Parts: sequence; C-alpha cells; structure tokens
Amino acid sequence: MSLASVLRQAIDAFGIRSLLGDTDNAGMDTRWKPSVTVAAIIEKDGRFLLVEEHTPEGLKLNNPAGHLDPGESPTDGCARETLEETTCTFRPTALVGIYLARLQRADEDITYLRFAYCGELGEADASRSLDSGIVRTLWMTPEEIHASAARHRSPLVLRCMEDYLAGKRYPLALVTTDASVGMLHNS
Repeated sequence: MSLASVLRQAIDAFGIRSLLGDTDNAGMDTRWKPSVTVAAIIEKDGRFLLVEEHTPEGLKLNNPAGHLDPGESPTDGCARETLEETTCTFRPTALVGIYLARLQRADEDITYLRFAYCGELGEADASRSLDSGIVRTLWMTPEEIHASAARHRSPLVLRCMEDYLAGKRYPLALVTTDASVGMLHNS
C-alpha cells in the first residue's frame, strides 16, 4: 500500500476531508499546517506500554509520543520521545500507520499528523527521569485499553493498537527523510 493510499484512508476514516479544502490555493490567506507527531506502539507479552500524563483535560493515557523536532526523521523522533517519556531506548522496526486526527478546544483547533511505529524496547536508563508532565508508565492489556477509552489523550491510542493487533506493518523506507532536513541543525 502506498503512502498516498494510507493517507487517503486516514482522511476518510476520520472524516476530515473538509479540512483539506479545495486543491486550488487561489484566495487562501493562510496555509494549513498540521502538527507532526510520532508515537511508539510497544507490545510485550500481550500488554502495551502507555504513559499517564498531565494534559489541559487532566490525567490522560497515551502512547509514548510527541512532536517531531526540527531536523529529525520520524524514526529518530519516535526513539527520542520514547526515551524521554519512558526512560527506555526504542528502535523502530516498522511503520504501523500514518494518521490524521483533529483536536478542538474552546481556544484552539489542531490537526495532528501522526506517524506510529512498532519496534524493540530496550532497558530503562536508571540515570534518566520521566519527561516533564509524565506521571508514570504502565503496561495494559487490549481489554484494559478499550475499557479506559474515556481517559485516552486521543482516539489514536486505541486506533494504533488495533492496527498493530491487525498486523498492519509497513517498511520504514516508506517514509523518506531527505538530507535537507538534517541541514536544519546546521543553519
């Protein structure tokens, strides 16, 4: 399945085609820019690693995840976010999916473009502490994750787990990071 097909499925699945607007940019005052995020879908012995974190809506459950930083590839960002939020190293081995989701609050309207990866979790680094805002890490069964849906930071927590359980895996090479991206650190 091509990247374009995966994106079309995500757009249709989340009913956000209207956000994309007309392909003709004439008359547009601003360009729509989704926030790019990465997430680790980590399963071990039938349980998934989640983090409990402070959000504006209170304590929520999420995959180890966060925003892609300037100059890094999605796989590097996923490894970094996992280390920051769990103190464990993570090596992505496959892309689970690419997702679009919209968050609307009274004061903001954000669309997220999420790259979710599965892979190999390493040992915890005892010299590190959890990232600011992360309360704890926890391992949950699929049943527990379904039962706690009201506490999820995003509907993508459940969707990514379900796609992983359905065997969705795409080669890492599906997402290419051009060398010019790394040049952002040298500017």
